[in-house]
Amino acid sequence: MNLPPRRVGSSPLVRTTFIGVFEDFDSYRTTPAQIQAAPEKLKVRFPKVIRFRRVEATIYGRTEKYQFYRLAYYVAGKRMARSFKSYTEAKTEAERLVREIADGSQAAALTGGQARDALAALERLETFRQSTDRRFSLLAAVSDYVGALEKLNGRSLAEAVEGFVQTVAAVRRKDVAEAVEEFLDGRRHKAEAKDGKRAQLSASYETHVSSWLREFGKTFPATALCDLTKDHLNLYIKPFTAVGPKNRNDRRAAVRMFLAWAARQDYLPVNHRLFEADGLARETVEAGDTDFFRPDELRKLLDHVEAELLPVLAIAGLAGLRVEEIMRLDWADVWRVEGHLEITARQAKTRQRRLVVVCPALAAWLLPCRETTGKVYPPGLQAFGRKFVKLRASLEIPTRKNGLRHAFCTYHFALHANENLTAQQAGNSPAMIHAHYKGLATKADAEKWFQTAPAKQTSA
Repeated sequence: MNLPPRRVGSSPLVRTTFIGVFEDFDSYRTTPAQIQAAPEKLKVRFPKVIRFRRVEATIYGRTEKYQFYRLAYYVAGKRMARSFKSYTEAKTEAERLVREIADGSQAAALTGGQARDALAALERLETFRQSTDRRFSLLAAVSDYVGALEKLNGRSLAEAVEGFVQTVAAVRRKDVAEAVEEFLDGRRHKAEAKDGKRAQLSASYETHVSSWLREFGKTFPATALCDLTKDHLNLYIKPFTAVGPKNRNDRRAAVRMFLAWAARQDYLPVNHRLFEADGLARETVEAGDTDFFRPDELRKLLDHVEAELLPVLAIAGLAGLRVEEIMRLDWADVWRVEGHLEITARQAKTRQRRLVVVCPALAAWLLPCRETTGKVYPPGLQAFGRKFVKLRASLEIPTRKNGLRHAFCTYHFALHANENLTAQQAGNSPAMIHAHYKGLATKADAEKWFQTAPAKQTSA
């Protein structure tokens, strides 16, 4: 207990620390003083001052209320007091203390408990040094500990260490390019169709992702994933100014997918915050004008296309199926449900089954194929693309990306004025239909589109 300083005249008196008197007296009192004091005959005038150089220690005699000799001295700016059973013990200790203090030692300022703690702490530091070959002073250890506690806002150092071990400390160093190859290798099987089933990932999509991520890995040679910063990601996306915002967004999505995987593999800490990089922020993509084929262009395409390719164009334009969905379509799916095309979950882009109404014009175009079996278009997607480009060029019809499907959605919505119905037929969302296909064609144009039947049907 530290008492406020008393004043004598104008000078304050220094506080006194009574070791053991106010701080668990029996624990800190010297061992002889813990034994009941015995009568002692002395010819000493108290208080007795013991001096060495400029250092003094004062011994106070026993009183009726306190049957021990008290030793008082100054060290490190504090007045200390200790109790002894006999004057001889008090005097011996006083002579030792004044010499020790005069030599510059401040150990006498420690209480018994503090001294024991200090020795135990030094022993702990020595054990740590022997096991790790790292040396710390007691002051440095305490300073680091207190400094850490000041930053933890009431949390314990043990909690902070546990959190660190679960995040940063558990991270394994992995080169970016090596991690990219590991990631791609783990996804490769998802782009492979097995046992007649549809692959989990589009082969075309996986090809793009692989190209983008390998390019990402080459951007940071000899760099570990855990060393990446937001600045790295900003620099990566910066050169892609020649491509459109959608392409940049697709690249960002691939990188984000890769980084999320890396965190699950402990190549990145789970709290890495790389997703906050400005370079990974998604850009707003302004929707371009929806371009689609006109009824007279559909007529020219269907009248001049080769027999094998005709069903693909007719289904795409008059039923609105995506070309990729048609490539997965069997003739059994065309005839299974009367008056409808059945797109199974395995065939649909959205992996959701749907039935598409077959309009009379489409039924007429497909009628010659009634006995056909197998795939609707066996040559596949690439062969279709080459032949369709050649056909358009020969007919001088301009390129319109996804023009047949866009035409179906545009004209179907114009004919029925029902975005829910059009969305159900196209395998899309009503919001998408409303946003991209509303008000692009008249009902008259829509009727003309869906009446594009074979010439002999028209003349009949």
